[in-house]
This record gives sequence, structure tokens and C-alpha cells, in this order.
Amino acid sequence: MKTGKLIHRICTTFFMLLSFALFSAATQARQLDDVTMPDSVTLDGTDVVLQLNGMGYRTKFIFDVYVGGLYTESKVNSRDAVQALKGPKRVILHMIHDEVSREKITGGWNDGFEANNSDEQLEKLQARIKVFNGYFPDLKKDDVMLFDYIPATGTRVTINGEVKGVVEGADFYSAMLDIWLGEEPADDDLKDAMLGEEDD
Repeated sequence: MKTGKLIHRICTTFFMLLSFALFSAATQARQLDDVTMPDSVTLDGTDVVLQLNGMGYRTKFIFDVYVGGLYTESKVNSRDAVQALKGPKRVILHMIHDEVSREKITGGWNDGFEANNSDEQLEKLQARIKVFNGYFPDLKKDDVMLFDYIPATGTRVTINGEVKGVVEGADFYSAMLDIWLGEEPADDDLKDAMLGEEDD
């Protein structure tokens, strides 16, 4: 084989492999600015592979506070479809604002619970909401929170790789999801993004 043809074949093979590698990387994660989330995860304690259903920004006034992502067993595009899934789920929040106090973050959770639940439901949840709120410190940029639903176990809260605790009950995780997906979500655009209705 002539040297020129050999070099041409080597170059062609190299660029094909490079293109494949770049394509593979692109299909294995999604990114918003500096925040990257994998396309799939397997939660500790389960053998179910969850897919990234969607991700987007939580914005307050003109400030981006965090990037939120929703992981489910199968792709869904409505709040009811998410709630109908009985298996594991994950919500991941990656902080992008410089700092958010514990009081503000838990105040946001409380507003979400109150806006999307009846007084009767809130009464049933109140003690567990208090436990949940107790897990959160002041938060800063690049802090990462995981809210994992493990069937028969409950809602596992992990912050920066440290498991803070577990809140019992499927009803609690459903109520928590409605902070982002309910009739009165924290952010309408984030709700749409988590449900895969926006391609950011």
C-alpha cells in the first residue's frame, strides 16, 4: 500500500473514531452552562436504571438559583404520568446561585407543600416536612442535592454525597414532587423542562 493511501486511511479512521467518541459523550449527558447531568443513573439500593426525563433552571426574579433534573423509569410528559410511576425516582438540584440561606430554601419547600396540598394532607405531612427541612444547611454554588424515592423505604435526601436521612411514605415523595410539578409549581418553566417539554 502506498504511503499516501496509508496516511489517508489512518486519518479517516482517526476522525471516524473521534466523531464516534464525541457523539457518545453527547448522548451520555446533558448540560446547561457548567452543570452536567448524566442521561441515566441507577440508585443505590435498587437495580432500576432511571432516565433523565428533563432538566432546567429554577429562576427567582432575574436570578438562576439552581438547575433541577428529574429521573424516571420511563419518559413521561405530565405530572400525573410521573406520579403514576411506582418505582424509584430521583430529583437532583445543582445550586448555581452564590448562596441561599437555610431559611430561604426551607421556606421555598414550605411554600410548595402548602400551595399544592389540602389542609388535611398538610396535617398528615407536617411532622415529616419538619424532619425533611431539618436536613438542609445554608447552600452555596455547586452544592448538589439528591431526592431519591426508594420503594418500601421512602425519600432519601443526600447533600454533597452525604446521606442526611430518609423520610418515610410514598405520599411524602408525591407531595414533594409537586413542589416542582404540581398545579402551583415553584417555576413554570422548570416544570415544563423537567417534564421534557422544553429543550434548553
